[in-house]
Amino acid sequence: MDVILIPFLQLVLAVINIYVWIVVAGVVLRWLTAFNVSNTSNRFVYMIGDFIYRITEPLLRPIRNILPDMGNIDLSAVALILMLWFTESILIQIMMKV
Repeated sequence: MDVILIPFLQLVLAVINIYVWIVVAGVVLRWLTAFNVSNTSNRFVYMIGDFIYRITEPLLRPIRNILPDMGNIDLSAVALILMLWFTESILIQIMMKV
């Protein structure tokens, strides 16, 4: 069982790490767009932003619904990253026990 479980958990950990970086890239891209550093009328920037939005929004939307409205401050990405790190630490503990 360990022959399959450990590589599978390592794959899940790698996917979680990649997803955390995608969330961070989405936050940075939103900041750059908000401060008019990047322009979404550029097709390449729009495609990257749309991809990141489609990937991250299914997990960010429920968190936004739970968190209180804080005006222009969006803490949903921070909450999602903390939850992903918590999940990652649980998976690491499972790998240590196996």
